[in-house]
Amino acid sequence: MASPRVFTTHHRPPLLPSSLSSTPLTSLPRFVKSPNKRTPIQSVLQFNRKPQLAGETPRIVVITSGKGGVGKTTTTANVGLSLARYGFSVVAIDADLGLRNLDLLLGLENRVNYTVVEVLNGDCRLDQALVRDKRWSNFELLCISKPRSKLPMGFGGKALEWLVDALKTRPEGSPDFIIIDCPAGIDAGFITAITPANEAVLVTTPDITALRDADRVTGLLECDGIRDIKMIVNRVRTDMIRGEDMMSVLDVQEMLGLSLLGAIPEDSEVIRSTNRGFPLVLNKPPTLAGLAFEQAAWRLVEQDSMKAVMVEEEPKKRGFFSFFGG
Repeated sequence: MASPRVFTTHHRPPLLPSSLSSTPLTSLPRFVKSPNKRTPIQSVLQFNRKPQLAGETPRIVVITSGKGGVGKTTTTANVGLSLARYGFSVVAIDADLGLRNLDLLLGLENRVNYTVVEVLNGDCRLDQALVRDKRWSNFELLCISKPRSKLPMGFGGKALEWLVDALKTRPEGSPDFIIIDCPAGIDAGFITAITPANEAVLVTTPDITALRDADRVTGLLECDGIRDIKMIVNRVRTDMIRGEDMMSVLDVQEMLGLSLLGAIPEDSEVIRSTNRGFPLVLNKPPTLAGLAFEQAAWRLVEQDSMKAVMVEEEPKKRGFFSFFGG
């Protein structure tokens, strides 16, 4: 009989159950899963404390990948709202010039009247361009430009640094987190997005094309002076790992040599939540992917990382946390 897989972290973060905005942070539900019905294992997930914010504020985090379609914007939306639900003030900047999508995932597309371009042109104030989420008032969205619009010739990293400085010194106070949704690729848009950041979250999937791009982006981030780089492995499929058709999260971590912020399993609910403009972390009942995003946000707050430890006798049998290791 195979022993269940064991999953451990440094300062294991509590899981905040994904629910609607009315759920208080002080309730203590129980979450029980048993990999083996003969030997039930009970896991009590407590979150009776607020995560302790590490580092100086505001924390300026760029979420990037290099390869398109790996889940950068989905990660930005879910991690950003998770941070807001933990009680931190968050400004999410969609830095994808001309091809923004973050407003769609958040359900705020009809409320974006002004962008950074209008701010720079003097057509509006910065507070008019910030879109406050009605579900969580401490979460705000800021778009660089409108779809299919042309940017000023002088817009670049310096302009984004000015924007971040303006957010730091605004009358209502500096946010705790400024999260920048980076466009795909490594061209001028990528350079602009990473310029003001002092830490990065690299999103990748367990396939060789995404890993090659992730390795390249890691080198560019380090050359730009960003040393605090953590990764999220997205769209992990247990069945393909079991059939040895997909690399495990442990394999990905060994290849890239980065601290692991989270592992997000493949979830069909992602498409539904995207089409509804309702991020996974607000779903009720919670999904495994939504819980994984909330864990990643907790680790981001405390500048923590995770490590999967697999313990089993028969390699072909998989436990509940099999998507964390191969």
